[in-house]
Amino acid sequence: MRELNSLRGEVEDWLNLHKQARDALELLDLALAENDESLGQEVEAEVERLTRAFEHREFELLLSGPHDRGSAILAIHAGAGGTDASDWAQMLLRMYVRWAEARGFRTDVIDQMDGDEAGIKSVTVTVEGEHAFGYLRAERGVHRLVRLSPFDAAHRRHTSFALVEVWPQIEGDDEIVIRPTDIEIETYRASSAGGQHVQKNETAVRIRHLPTGVIVTCQNERSQTQNRENAMKVLRARLAELEEQKRREQLAELKGEHVKAEWGSQIRSYVLHPYQMVKDHRTGHEVSNTAAVLDGDLDALMESYLRETIQA
Repeated sequence: MRELNSLRGEVEDWLNLHKQARDALELLDLALAENDESLGQEVEAEVERLTRAFEHREFELLLSGPHDRGSAILAIHAGAGGTDASDWAQMLLRMYVRWAEARGFRTDVIDQMDGDEAGIKSVTVTVEGEHAFGYLRAERGVHRLVRLSPFDAAHRRHTSFALVEVWPQIEGDDEIVIRPTDIEIETYRASSAGGQHVQKNETAVRIRHLPTGVIVTCQNERSQTQNRENAMKVLRARLAELEEQKRREQLAELKGEHVKAEWGSQIRSYVLHPYQMVKDHRTGHEVSNTAAVLDGDLDALMESYLRETIQA
């Protein structure tokens, strides 16, 4: 039913776009018949709007992967760079939350480890909305920040790194089967920055998947039951990604390609000093308005990468 409603909504969007195009043609005929210049300008503005809407809908047709239409789980981990890296991870979290809000997606932080002095060491967020995973999978990899450090008394230039991971939210329990005997569940008290315990009860949950060694934690909810449900959601998503990765490696082996780990080379650089530039190293796409990007304006960067990989 969820898939049916999603498809019905997509068909209705295309029908509405078609109707708006017909209305614009009728308006154009009227403008030409009456030689009305102001009406002609109105038609031009409408054509531009319809063109943007069409290009957006046309692009979403390319997002046809098995999970592209669904919601996503996003994880950010501070890398090399100390306090600057923790601050960079928090900046990335804000960037993705702003991007999601602009699209009408719902975000929920389900696990977070604060930095020792500032920022965050790691965070896991659910992003719920149509095509959330299809877009966000363009963000997987290492993100590099170059700026004058606000944490350096000498105000020197620092380079920081953060790793972004993205998994699809797996809706059907039958897609990824997790047997009770395959998991080990621990509970502990949730902690704040600096390691102080913030709750007296053991509400935080850590789940280890014994066959793969995957470990997930969730501590942001006050209920142990909710944390356990969220941890299982993340575990299911990570196991699905492992299966997909195994499939890609097998395909690459058949093709004779070398499979390279994603961690270790940045996919995108955000330079705030000595000049302003965001560059995606996979596509060469550059944006000079760094403030807009860090405020969530990511569509051009995402789409340039997705178009290249999908059409390839």
